Amino acid sequence: RRRDAPAWVRARARAQDWLEPWEASAPEVTAVPWIARQTVSSFLALRRAVRQGARRGTVLPFVITVDGAFAGMISVGEITRGAARSGALGYWVDERLAGRGIGTTAVALLVEHCFGPVGLHRLEAWVRPENTASRRLLTRVGFREEGLARDSLWVDGAWRDHLVFALCASDERGGSGAVQHISAERRSVG
Repeated sequence: RRRDAPAWVRARARAQDWLEPWEASAPEVTAVPWIARQTVSSFLALRRAVRQGARRGTVLPFVITVDGAFAGMISVGEITRGAARSGALGYWVDERLAGRGIGTTAVALLVEHCFGPVGLHRLEAWVRPENTASRRLLTRVGFREEGLARDSLWVDGAWRDHLVFALCASDERGGSGAVQHISAERRSVG
């Protein structure tokens, strides 16, 4: 929503070191300094773009909230129908809230939504090999590592390798298994 703009700007403006090493953007976008890209007008442009994609059925954009407050974003983009029925997962959580399972819960909930009412069969997530936190999150939800895509995305000023993770609705933790699994995991730890 438009009212999320100030919280988005605050979270992103203070999170350059936290987000920039992992976030894919077009080379011409990253030519603009980070802080200059974290503005209300940037948020509104992003909002317009994802709303257009949502209307076309190619993007499922969501804001992550904690106790009613903005905490990050999660989306499935590049949605294809037909024989593939797939999409690409992306997410980020406010650095101040990291390590609390918020990203894991958001991903698990979105997996169930995609494999349930949305009717997708496969989700992919591309992660830089050095991003151990994101790799751990995806594995916890049930994604499996499938391989390395060399020089696949422009991130932090260069073409970077990414590990490809995937989860299918037919996998053990696909469908309704994602939330159930992380809930059971938390009960056994806590």
